[in-house]
Amino acid sequence: MTYHDVTIMGGGPTGLAAALSLEALGLSVAVLERAGAPAWAEPAFDGREIALTHHSVSVLKALGAWEHIPQVAISPLRQARVETGRRNHPLTFDTQGRGVDALGYLVSNHCIRRGLYLAASNRPNIRLLGGTVTRHIRRIGEDMTVVHTGGEIRSRLAIGADGRFSQLRRMQRIGAVMHDFRRSMLVCRMAHDLPHHHVATQWFDEGQTVALLPVNGGASSVVLTLPPDQIERLRTLDRDAFNAEIMERVGNRLGNMRLVSTRHSYPLRAVYAHRFVAPGFALLGDAAVGMHPITAHGFNLGLKGQESLAQEVAAGLARGEQPGSLATLRRFERRHRLATAPLFAATNGIATVYTRDEPAFRVLRQAGLRVADALAPFKSMVTEMLMDREGQHRPG
Repeated sequence: MTYHDVTIMGGGPTGLAAALSLEALGLSVAVLERAGAPAWAEPAFDGREIALTHHSVSVLKALGAWEHIPQVAISPLRQARVETGRRNHPLTFDTQGRGVDALGYLVSNHCIRRGLYLAASNRPNIRLLGGTVTRHIRRIGEDMTVVHTGGEIRSRLAIGADGRFSQLRRMQRIGAVMHDFRRSMLVCRMAHDLPHHHVATQWFDEGQTVALLPVNGGASSVVLTLPPDQIERLRTLDRDAFNAEIMERVGNRLGNMRLVSTRHSYPLRAVYAHRFVAPGFALLGDAAVGMHPITAHGFNLGLKGQESLAQEVAAGLARGEQPGSLATLRRFERRHRLATAPLFAATNGIATVYTRDEPAFRVLRQAGLRVADALAPFKSMVTEMLMDREGQHRPG
């Protein structure tokens, strides 16, 4: 049996960020991660490119993780385009008149994970336990006891950050709203002959959804959404045939394209937990709210969630409350629900309207893009939301 003020189960980006934020309050933190230490310290490329807002960049800087991300791995987003069908009027967002050079910044998920791990490994009051699986969680008095493969940890606050299919959520008997879009997405990097000018494109074509996300080095991250069987066929398709099919699917808009990474697939399911807290326990990241990636909010909301929890814990400590105080956790829950519930509902609505191919939906989205592009106040509001410049710092 060992003691830490906080035990975090799940050593992904949100769990590590939470460890750094809580340790900065003077708390001792243990982080349990299923993956072994070598894979945790040097995570492999997993295909996912994260669109970081300005606020998320400022959070990663404050946590000491940004300095561990190579400059070459940070790709600015100069403009975002939303298209539907073929030869239709696009909806565009850019930074003109806002005094910054990018809407946000694309960084590979594995680079963010590595940066956060390096920052956490340098903190004296963070204990990183790789290759560790949680077996049980028990509340005894005011303490939470986490039983894991290497022993037991007792703490005042236990945090579940193990993803949208969270076993820890089930252990705490917390239900969740789950929406299966019955689609999967294929993600990979492809080099191409024509320049992308750092423009991100989200294209809702008939029968498919394609995102082209610009990364440095004359390449783009391709995100293709299709039924699971079609995604699996593409994932295992011969490389030359794959290149040819992707070029056709994107309308040859980037010229010749060549696969330059491994291919990865992920099921599209959205999750919203019925509760984010229980006595001595909190959910963070996708375990609390797992968003459809169509609006690129998921990781940024995860960072904001851990930030909100740390701020409420700090306020509670100032009042003489323990880190796992139910009053503290309920304040966090109310705050995080206000920040996530409207976006979760709106994102699911957008995903439904823009991925169904019945004639009524096609007409609705074509008309919607034209109207939205003509409404300057609407575009300005969405642009500011995409950028989220609260606490802004320029990357560097």
